[in-house]
Amino acid sequence: MAGKGSKGNIGVMIAAVVVILVVVIAGAFLLTSKPGGGASTTVASSNVTNGTLSSNSSPVNKIQVVAAENFWGSLIGQICGIHCNVTSIVTDPNTDPHEYEASAADAKLIANAKFVIVNGVGYDDWATQLIAASPNPNRTVLNVANLLNVPNGSNPHLWYNPAYVNATVKQMYLDMVQIDPNNASYYKQQYENVTASLAKVDSRITEIRSQFAGTKVASTESIFVYLANASGLDLVSPPAFMEAVAEGNDPPEQSVVEFENQLESGNVSVLVYNEQTVTPITTQMKQIAIEHNVTVIGVTETIQPPDVSFETWMNAELLSLQNALNANALGN
Repeated sequence: MAGKGSKGNIGVMIAAVVVILVVVIAGAFLLTSKPGGGASTTVASSNVTNGTLSSNSSPVNKIQVVAAENFWGSLIGQICGIHCNVTSIVTDPNTDPHEYEASAADAKLIANAKFVIVNGVGYDDWATQLIAASPNPNRTVLNVANLLNVPNGSNPHLWYNPAYVNATVKQMYLDMVQIDPNNASYYKQQYENVTASLAKVDSRITEIRSQFAGTKVASTESIFVYLANASGLDLVSPPAFMEAVAEGNDPPEQSVVEFENQLESGNVSVLVYNEQTVTPITTQMKQIAIEHNVTVIGVTETIQPPDVSFETWMNAELLSLQNALNANALGN
């Protein structure tokens, strides 16, 4: 009798376990079922990328923005923030942007972009040609030179003019609002942040002007003309020399002799040297400056290092200029 009872208890236990398993399986089925449909075996996972919550099953479509150069790319990237993917094409510190040659990848980027920013004034004709080669009525193009009414043949280094930068940033903001009006309030806040940051750069320019207005300086290239004017410095190097170097040409012999005499005279405080447009003649001028105790500071065409903001880069160059002017004034 005892044996039969034990077998009966085991049978009851087995039956109970079966019932429990059935309940668990049924519950699992209900949890993984879609309303009105069959069971789903895929569970969407979410992640945060660049501050935007996205789902593997429903990715966020960001606005594709392309800037021909990274100085404009940095500024538009700060304005459109989490709502855009910004690609800057010209970023290499070891190349002269004046001589950049576009690739098939560049053409594809521009063809697929919603917003494209170019410098203009012949600085990036390769970009304007790619835009013309891929017409798109839904694409917004900001040509900075056209915005500022800067005629062809003018100094193309527009990003070294603080007034031009401020006007361009404002247009970037207006363009983003037009492209994506649903996020207008976000772009407004970003724009205000950028202008506040740029105001600090402008403040240092004002400081240099108040301390050193009229101080004689020189430059191997026209890249420094706008900033010299904004800072109130007396840029004495021959325009023909600076323009020829900027265009990749040999400077007229007369301008070379004049420049050498200026650097040897003892009247020039600082030589600004474009580190991305290096030629035998600019190297020669740099050496003459060093030999005659003219302080040499380097500037670049594009943001260096490429991973810092426009404001950080520009402020660092201005600080270098200010320190050089200070050292010269103190006789160091």
